[in-house]
Amino acid sequence: MIDSTRKDALDALDATRAPALRSWIESANDSSSDFPIQNLPFGIFSDEANPSPRAGVAIGDWIVDLDVLHRARLIECEPVFARPALNAFVALGVERWRSVRIQLSALLASGSETIKADAALRPRALVPRGSATLHLPVDIPGYTDFYSSKEHATNVGSMFRDPKHALLPNWTEMPIGYNGRASSVIVSGTPVRRPRGQIKLPDQDRPVFAACRKLDIELETGFIVGAGNALGQPIGCDQAESHIFGMVLLNDWSARDIQQWEYVPLGPFNAKGFATTISPWIVTLDALEPFRTSSPKQDPEPLAYLRHTGDHAFDITLHAHLRPEHADSATKLATTHFKLMYWTMAQQLAHHTVAGCNTRVGDLMGSGTISGPTPDSCGSLLEMTWNGQRPIALEGGGERRFIEDGDELTLTGWCQGDGYRVGFGECAGVILPALQVGE
Repeated sequence: MIDSTRKDALDALDATRAPALRSWIESANDSSSDFPIQNLPFGIFSDEANPSPRAGVAIGDWIVDLDVLHRARLIECEPVFARPALNAFVALGVERWRSVRIQLSALLASGSETIKADAALRPRALVPRGSATLHLPVDIPGYTDFYSSKEHATNVGSMFRDPKHALLPNWTEMPIGYNGRASSVIVSGTPVRRPRGQIKLPDQDRPVFAACRKLDIELETGFIVGAGNALGQPIGCDQAESHIFGMVLLNDWSARDIQQWEYVPLGPFNAKGFATTISPWIVTLDALEPFRTSSPKQDPEPLAYLRHTGDHAFDITLHAHLRPEHADSATKLATTHFKLMYWTMAQQLAHHTVAGCNTRVGDLMGSGTISGPTPDSCGSLLEMTWNGQRPIALEGGGERRFIEDGDELTLTGWCQGDGYRVGFGECAGVILPALQVGE
């Protein structure tokens, strides 16, 4: 039986997600906004009035300055918001995340006058999102990328191996992953330099050192670890989601030609280490809860440590767009869905720690490329163009097999509610030419 205090807390949490909930901030009530009052994602921002990076929450066209509200004694929490990363706040644990979100919901809901009517506080507490600079939301100690879309793995396996054996025997037994470079994770809007590396051309005996010729995106999501585990102490699959602070969009830029030459026998290295872009706002699992849904059936049934009960997918629609330099419009490359992922975030975290690996607050875990069953639902140009064999026509003319210099790639995603959406904002980057070195 749930005690009355716990029940009151759960009722307050449910109230923050009510479809009918509205805010006195009018832009948050726009049905096309990614940031309604039901969302309240966390990030780090700065502005001209205060150039110090600090914690904020997005709502409509505004950012709520959490440090200002905390200093005004309107948010009950430890003093962790005047910092350039969210790690100290995240480390407080799930009950504190929920408490702050519930308090913010009450302050921002229609009918609340606490901030709205305070002529001195309101301009300090609310910063126009369009005039703010957004920063990497967490200090990321470690980054792991998984390979959890069955459609993506099947496409790539068919392309480079016998289609009848596209999936290797281990793929349906465990979430396949590799440890990437946390140091090169960047926030949306940061330009990406085209990498150089060794490329093995089919008509030459030895590789050449050159700029990547097959630059690609990987449309992914990522989750941020909110509660780590001690070395040697695995996280159980049924408890894994309590260790997750929230989700971001993620583009794991990929140099396909460099990767094809280097990946045997230990997997990606320079082909993936040059940049990984994430969106600046972390959407909490509490905000995503109404969009929880079932995952694809897993066959064979996973081993016991990878089993969990209930629904562990989320109905997130994802888009990828490409806009060439100087172009007036972008071309939609793909529409796909997070709910198609074969392995869940809980299974990924459980498998990551089952051998005893410790995780830390702020660790980033990528889903792997998210692809669907059709060419227009594939999460990479490698699949969309079948390794360059089937070019994509661009709006306004031209075509693409892979990404060219000056192209801007943008990922977006949201969950659709009744009259509102819970979105992630943008995950975007422009490609700069390779540096002319090492020839």
